[in-house]
Amino acid sequence: MNFKQALTAVGVASLMATSAAHADNLVIATVNNGDMIRMQGYTDDFTAKTGHTVEWVTLEENVLRQRVTTDITTKGGAFDIMTIGMYETPIWGKNGWLVPLDDLSADYNVDDILPAMSGGLSYEGTLYAAPFYGESSMIMFRTDLMEAAGMEMPEAPTWDFIAKAAAAMTDRDNEINGICLRGKAGWGEGGAFITAMSNSFGARWFDEDWNAQFDTEEWANTLNFFNDMMSASGPAGFATNGFNENLSLFQQGKCGMWIDATVAASFVTNPKDSTVADSVGFALAPDTGMGKRSNWLWAWALGIPAGTQKEAAAKQFIEWATGTGYIEMVAEKEGWANVPPGARTSLYENENYKDVPFAKMTLDSILSADPNDSTVKPSPYVGVQFAAIPEFAGIATEVSQEFSAAYAGQQTVAEALEKAQALTNDAMEAAGYR
Repeated sequence: MNFKQALTAVGVASLMATSAAHADNLVIATVNNGDMIRMQGYTDDFTAKTGHTVEWVTLEENVLRQRVTTDITTKGGAFDIMTIGMYETPIWGKNGWLVPLDDLSADYNVDDILPAMSGGLSYEGTLYAAPFYGESSMIMFRTDLMEAAGMEMPEAPTWDFIAKAAAAMTDRDNEINGICLRGKAGWGEGGAFITAMSNSFGARWFDEDWNAQFDTEEWANTLNFFNDMMSASGPAGFATNGFNENLSLFQQGKCGMWIDATVAASFVTNPKDSTVADSVGFALAPDTGMGKRSNWLWAWALGIPAGTQKEAAAKQFIEWATGTGYIEMVAEKEGWANVPPGARTSLYENENYKDVPFAKMTLDSILSADPNDSTVKPSPYVGVQFAAIPEFAGIATEVSQEFSAAYAGQQTVAEALEKAQALTNDAMEAAGYR
């Protein structure tokens, strides 16, 4: 080895030692959804590129919300990155609890993020969380069972059609439920579904003076329709089923229809996981003819708690996980149908992705959900399946518990709505809204 080679070798070794000295271990809280589980399998790629290691804390959705909310409000410092959504991000950004993502690299191309997603993850024009995937909700249905029932799914069906189709497809002897929907308590589980559904029935959480609206005909119609349809055509124990439980039922061939997150489309059409992958169709979420459909708008996104000592490494991870390079890596290894959807404009301009059977319906559903105009009657809040106020998560969790108790037959729908009305008004009065 000559002097120049030796000097170069020393320089490389020094650089590697410096990189190792500055390598961080990031603790990331995330939800136990399929796309996040897939991401964990690729984190060796991130470590190879940056030197940083990752420790995952993977939690069920309701538990995740509780853990990250407690940690950030108490400045616990347990996590360097949190998986959060469109509800938390603007509120926490306003409070100064999140690191602003206003200095991401040019290669990351923040302008490529779909406006519906970046808008919902920003406060006063500043991005505070980057979308890993974006979603609305839509109908996923068994084309073979629909045909056997002698019915044809419209591209934009009504709730009345869905109830009739669910009854026609139900086959208790063969463990086939005509429809599978979320009944699980939790504001982001069954609470999100029934709120989005209520929009299409003309209901709203609050009037323009922040008075609760659960004592209205619109909410009674929503809850009674849901409960009657699910009792007749849904699975046993639907009151405790959330996203993952219904996904499993659908993949096992036990659901004729499932109305849920558009992101589920890749899992129900993947023959490795789904026994019905070759007979799945898609349609817009139902309506009742009042001008609002029952689809929501959401992003699971990555945010950095203010006060972390690993901000630079956390931003590197966010760029890696939510950038176009990750999408291309998943596409190469697992196919375009399995990339995280709904976050970037360029994905829907990609000719390879246009061939994915659910791509257009996903984008149409996302673009049709308007968080600034989600209800038939005027409402004072922003949000489709939530009201973007700090008090909502606590109130809606309690309301959803009352609803789930009604689905389980522990009380009547009327009793659940009466309790929801009282507890919501009490909470809003205590918070100074009324």
